[in-house]
Amino acid sequence: MARDPLNFFWFIPTHGDGSYLGSETRQRPPEFGYFKQVAQAVDRLGFKGVLLPTGQSCEDSWITATGLATVTERLKFLVALRPGVITPALAARQTAALDRLSNGRLLLNVVVGGNPTELAGDGVFVPHDERYAQTGEFLTIWRRLLSGETVDFDGKYYRIQGGRLDFAPVQAPYPPLYFGGSSEAGQDLAVDQTDLYLTWGEPLAGVKEKIAAVRKRAAARGRAIRFGIRLHFIVRETEEEAWAAADKLISRISDEQIDRAQKRFQSEMDSVGQRRMAALHGGRRDKLLVAPNLWAGVGLVRSGAGTALVGTPEQVAERLKEYQDLGIDTVIGSGYPHLEEAYRVAELLFPALGLEQEATFSRHVANEFTVGAHGGSKLKVAS
Repeated sequence: MARDPLNFFWFIPTHGDGSYLGSETRQRPPEFGYFKQVAQAVDRLGFKGVLLPTGQSCEDSWITATGLATVTERLKFLVALRPGVITPALAARQTAALDRLSNGRLLLNVVVGGNPTELAGDGVFVPHDERYAQTGEFLTIWRRLLSGETVDFDGKYYRIQGGRLDFAPVQAPYPPLYFGGSSEAGQDLAVDQTDLYLTWGEPLAGVKEKIAAVRKRAAARGRAIRFGIRLHFIVRETEEEAWAAADKLISRISDEQIDRAQKRFQSEMDSVGQRRMAALHGGRRDKLLVAPNLWAGVGLVRSGAGTALVGTPEQVAERLKEYQDLGIDTVIGSGYPHLEEAYRVAELLFPALGLEQEATFSRHVANEFTVGAHGGSKLKVAS
């Protein structure tokens, strides 16, 4: 089956980074200088964009993306849009400003929120399904403002009179909206208001089920929607090296840490997607291989995306092609630590996927990395 090239994104670790989950050993604090290193590396390596997470434990995604947009060239920034935490009019002005500053490199990740405890800290006390109704009103106003309308709106959650934007975004009518939500309310919002539906990395059957449900809802509304997947990656030249790296990543996590994390996910969070992630392994170290090359070790202590594709470039590429066959066209990847793993993914996995790297080298340079062929031209590092 002929496939279009995947849109491959990476991740800016605005909550910190490191070599071992659950340990402060070789930890990297969340500092802008490090974010800049990661962003400039993935921009050069040929990744299409980066996701910036959101939450109490993260540096603000909008401010961070603004800084990174000034030191990168092609990279797109998938930034959290948080209905309920900000007004739609202010969000529209910020959207237009960052889209202009980045010259049209802004994407928006609609985050309704799946942790009532954290939402309460932000002053949000709206129940789960009602948050999606509120978000529907928010996005209706936001989209109309960015489309150039003067907006009067009187809804259950928002009231606006004579709202307008004096400065338009670069992308017309507005930057694309990405969204991930496993509940029925979330899927309804996705097909009504957004452009790309994101799922976390579940086994093929689970992803197929989600895509079919969202497609059916979209078709009933006369809409088409794209699909993406959020995954971690542990890619090595041999299978043995890859699984050794996976084992090493969680080697310093204690059973007590796992127990605390899993109880917190159950007691604090009302996210359907989080429950699906936790159910893959049940907090057990002996249940982490949940599908061929799909490993749930990250989800022992990390909320949200908790699975990684582990293996050789060929193995991981084959798994991604299986997701493509279901309709996935965008991958948002990450790996610990994010700087080094970005290079591994680009250098090992991109060629297996037929994706080009932007890096070039001169064949006329004779050194320990070349055969010393003189007089050659620049050679793309690609397949």
